[in-house]
Amino acid sequence: MAEFYLSAARIIEKVLQKKGTPKALVIENSRIRNKKKLYALVCEAMKYKSVTDKLLEDTKLLSTEKQLKYPMALVLVFDFLFGLGLQVGGQLKQVINRNKTSLKAALARLKVRAKVVNNEDLLPPNIQEQQEMQIPRYVRVNTVRTSTDEVMTWFSENGFKLQRRKRDIVDSIQMASGTFSVDEHIPNVLVFPPGTDLHDNILYKEGKIILQDKASCFPAFVLNPPAGSDVMDACAAPGNKTSHLAAIMDNKGQIFAFDISEKRISTMKKLLHRAGEKIVETKHHDFLKTDPSDPVYTNVQYILVDPSCSGSGMINRLDYVTSDIDNMDAKEKQRVYSLARFQVKVLSHALSFPNVKKVVYSTCSLHSIENEVVVMKCLEKFHEKFELKKALPDWPHRGHAVFPEASNCVRASPKEGSTSGFFLALFEARNSTGTVEVANHKGNGIQRDINHNEMISRLRKKQDVSSVNTKESHAEERGDRITTNTEIDSTKRKRQCTTDTGEKVQGIAQKKRIKLTRTHRKCSNKEFENRKKLLAKRKLKKERLQKRRLEQ
Repeated sequence: MAEFYLSAARIIEKVLQKKGTPKALVIENSRIRNKKKLYALVCEAMKYKSVTDKLLEDTKLLSTEKQLKYPMALVLVFDFLFGLGLQVGGQLKQVINRNKTSLKAALARLKVRAKVVNNEDLLPPNIQEQQEMQIPRYVRVNTVRTSTDEVMTWFSENGFKLQRRKRDIVDSIQMASGTFSVDEHIPNVLVFPPGTDLHDNILYKEGKIILQDKASCFPAFVLNPPAGSDVMDACAAPGNKTSHLAAIMDNKGQIFAFDISEKRISTMKKLLHRAGEKIVETKHHDFLKTDPSDPVYTNVQYILVDPSCSGSGMINRLDYVTSDIDNMDAKEKQRVYSLARFQVKVLSHALSFPNVKKVVYSTCSLHSIENEVVVMKCLEKFHEKFELKKALPDWPHRGHAVFPEASNCVRASPKEGSTSGFFLALFEARNSTGTVEVANHKGNGIQRDINHNEMISRLRKKQDVSSVNTKESHAEERGDRITTNTEIDSTKRKRQCTTDTGEKVQGIAQKKRIKLTRTHRKCSNKEFENRKKLLAKRKLKKERLQKRRLEQ
């Protein structure tokens, strides 16, 4: 048990130094198998930190026991006075035994001064409020390995009762013990009462269910990449959202999952292996150093950006209710502003990929500086290429009114949605750039309506028609006489144009035509004939394809 207490003290020390969150640090710990117990001890010891600090000051414990470090003192005093009782021997137990009388006396005096009876009443108001916040246990069915019907049948046959009646969001936290229901917003998500422990469940161990908060399922669902797509997860570890993307894509296509932490990449690989996802290529690489013009990422059209954030929306974090940045100390405030600058960089980088159609930005933060402000800054920079679409239109809780379009964003919290605190925004490429309209959500594993070659062909035809109209407009302004056919059949177009305003104007006109489109540049007789044959073949192929579809 000494190693257990030492691990808890090391994690608390790193949390106090802002080197990670309790959950992430516990997951990375390879020495302790019972991570759930370790995580509980760390969180509870940190919860009682303000109370323990007063006791340490009253008893002068750190001065008396000079070898005792502050993080270990937090762990030992908590477990002795407020936890399950000290469960360690040796020198650590001797330290507490030498001071147990003074510690108990200091606790009694503290209760008298505070005029309370219960230990929990000594906690700060914000911590007490947090303890009252309970959200359901959400379970995402991993459709790569099983189906929702099979999972529901298993639970029904193993002591759980399905509640089929429709509930609103708030009532879902008042579910009776031993029951479960189907979430009404996100497909393949089941809802269990708060505190339901499924870590030892056989379905979880086999990768058939993922223990994932409902709000954490928003990003992949909103991005909704079709099967066969090329997708990027910019800040992927520990991998729950990456796994969800693979399930939505029916495990078909390619997902590039980036993270700069080797330990987190290792954790993600284990999760993805258990879940059966085979289309994910993990990259131990900084997403910001990825070249958008790299041919490897030419076909990437969907990007999920869930960068590092303050984590203020996580209800197991002690700073949950301190969402007002004005209440922070200078060091914490500087950290949040630094995170916001990083988030703007990551989102801007994602929006700079040339062929991207949809980008989802999300955080588990409640701070507007990390949410709406980041979106506003990136929208100002990329407004000509992207627009902010209304994500999850049926979700009632929207973004704060930081800028006019903020209501298109999504917010969630224990009070507004019975989830952890969360934020999401959806950027979509404007149709005026020639992109294909994005399909609506039709459930899990949506197939493409048209294949890739047909999509490219349609885009080229749109560009050709637009180019012809643009060329005619420029010609009228210059007094040029352009002989062209506005019919879509490109084989009937003239390959050159004439002008009577001199060689200089003719050269300018030719230069502009070459910039507009390669189809209408001045070419040799041989090139023109080859082009003519190629267009004829394409037209014949299209007619055959249409005939085949009609026969079907």
